[in-house]
Amino acid sequence: MKVSINKEDCVGCGICADDCSDVFEMPEDVAVVKAEEVPENLLNAVKEAAKNCPVDAIIISE
Repeated sequence: MKVSINKEDCVGCGICADDCSDVFEMPEDVAVVKAEEVPENLLNAVKEAAKNCPVDAIIISE
């Protein structure tokens, strides 16, 4: 599974980094993906972060 952030939609709330800091970080005003390819053990955390994103800025693809 791969993950990315739509930077135009991201409002910088930081929920994704709180939910899964191994994959997402907030170095500035918008979230950044640290690892585009999601490790198997973090799949559920990334899906939870995407579900919790208030603007649906997290894009998950297989």
